[in-house]
Amino acid sequence: MPLPTPALDDRTFQDIVDEAKRLIPRYCPEWTNHNVSDPGVALIELFAWMSEMVLYRVNQVPDRLFVHFLNMVGIEPFPPSVARTDLTFWLSAVLEQPVLVPENTPVMTQTSVAETDSVVFTTTQDLLIAPPELVAAKSSSVASEQVTDVWEDLRFGTDGARCFSSDPLTPGDAFYLGFSGTLAGMVVSLRVEAQAEGIGVDPRNPPLLWEVWNGEGWLPARVHEDTTGGLNRPGEVILMVPVEHEPLTVANESAYWLRARLLAPRAGQPTYRNSPRVRGLEVSALGGTVAAEHAEVIGSETLGRSNGAPAQTFQVGRHPVLPRRSDETVRIVDGTRTHVWQEVEDFSASGPDDRHYVWDSGTGVIHFGPRIRYPDGSVRQHGAIPRDGAFVEVSGYRHGGGSRGNVGARTLSLLRNAVPFVNGVINLAPASGGVDAETVAEAKARGPLTLRTGQRAVTARDFERLTLESSIEVARARCRPAGRGNGAVQLLVVPHVRSDPTTHQLDDFAISQQLMGTITDALDEHRLVGTAVEVSTPYYQGVSVVALVHGAPGRPAALVRQRAMDTLARFLNPLVGGSDGTGWPFDADVNLAVVTQLLESVDGVERVDEVLLYEYDLRTGRRLGGGKDVVRLDKQSLFLSAGHQVVVR
Repeated sequence: MPLPTPALDDRTFQDIVDEAKRLIPRYCPEWTNHNVSDPGVALIELFAWMSEMVLYRVNQVPDRLFVHFLNMVGIEPFPPSVARTDLTFWLSAVLEQPVLVPENTPVMTQTSVAETDSVVFTTTQDLLIAPPELVAAKSSSVASEQVTDVWEDLRFGTDGARCFSSDPLTPGDAFYLGFSGTLAGMVVSLRVEAQAEGIGVDPRNPPLLWEVWNGEGWLPARVHEDTTGGLNRPGEVILMVPVEHEPLTVANESAYWLRARLLAPRAGQPTYRNSPRVRGLEVSALGGTVAAEHAEVIGSETLGRSNGAPAQTFQVGRHPVLPRRSDETVRIVDGTRTHVWQEVEDFSASGPDDRHYVWDSGTGVIHFGPRIRYPDGSVRQHGAIPRDGAFVEVSGYRHGGGSRGNVGARTLSLLRNAVPFVNGVINLAPASGGVDAETVAEAKARGPLTLRTGQRAVTARDFERLTLESSIEVARARCRPAGRGNGAVQLLVVPHVRSDPTTHQLDDFAISQQLMGTITDALDEHRLVGTAVEVSTPYYQGVSVVALVHGAPGRPAALVRQRAMDTLARFLNPLVGGSDGTGWPFDADVNLAVVTQLLESVDGVERVDEVLLYEYDLRTGRRLGGGKDVVRLDKQSLFLSAGHQVVVR
């Protein structure tokens, strides 16, 4: 049980007024009118109100001391996390020489006011857009398990290359195009010469999937535009190649392969009667895609001069500061000599000659080593001190982060600096992952847990706490045995989704590769040797509610229905659901009584006539089975609402 927080002065407004009125006969016996209409009493109440405000501030002193204590033991609020997205750069023309979009190229949102109000993203690596060279073509058959070389037919054959060699055509047959170099991240144009031989398909939705090999499997390439009707007529196929593309040996020939794989037709959709033939193919690069993050690159800054004292601090001009790269360091310039110092998490292992510093990401403050006195009377310097008069400077850093970076699709479209042969840029997908810095209240709640359990990962609560601390993008974590009987544990992670809870879908709760790496790296540092950790997402059980309600007189039925739908979507939600609004709990079923009571609390609902619960397939968008009184939830699942139907009479 925590110690009670003392109230340094517990007097209320009325207590102060009553105390002042009791003192009137002693100091002003001639003052006999003590009613609220008296001007003197009005002044007493005014000063009592002001005094109460002062006492309120005085009673906050314990909280302030609590925060200072957390700072002393090294518990500081987490800095903001960075939003990320992919940027697609478009070339001004088809070129024969490579085009380089350098790392740290800034792109920002359009704005009608000052540039400082724009959201700026910078690329995280170089993007080289090189002309692709087609060197091979093959056709594979699933039925015969054979691969046919069609390169000569594509180049010189009068009838062209037959894309799929099996007869009849079988889902899984593929048309391979081999390139001498990687197409990773490129926007590729395939200009096709063909005639309508692969008839029978819907030209607007042909059963084809374009894919590239990434070293472990085939990744889909996004079709930006297809005017060929499924390789059936002259036109152009524009593909957005993923950022991973590795060589593969197909039929004893190694190349960087791009393939078009035949899919099984959807219900009611036709497929090819005959294989399409390609009589000519011209490949060119239209642009490229590269990862970018919400950050501005700041160049070198001189922070000041050292005075030779221990525990000096210097602050950079912009903060918060993103995690430093290898070339973002602190330099000490002493006359003609420049020394690069090393960043550490703390000074506990630093000696007096170690050129170490601590850089606070949230505040941008750089700390140099303190001088500590020990119980035996000895004094030790933790970390070297820059010499008196030496200049302290940073080679550069990146500033950004926070939810402001979660911009929508097609909003990053303005190049801050011109790039040769590039005439446009766009983010085809929204940015995600940006989270604001941890608040003081959240740090206060986390602090006692950290001090109580330390940095070990032994119990289930240890794993859950360390997972939450690994990244601000983690919203919930649940630890349970992996079920293999060998001491392995399974961590179910729910990421933060910053969109409106009423619009949440299954794909919103996928864990990004970067977040997965952050969590696993953090747990590897603290888990016991021999403990296997499996990080995954919960199984999201779809639940659909069908309800018949009566609206209150005078309330628009459409408005009441929308309120009821929104209430259901929020209640059955992994992040904001449940009775306490902190996310639907694990192992908790949902029944008719709870949903009925929830609908009765909706503003405008007079009564609830009937409610049915359905299990819902979040992938196919269909209800499963009949209506139920209770929908069960297993130990590794959470509810996610979808497909509600509310009828208001």
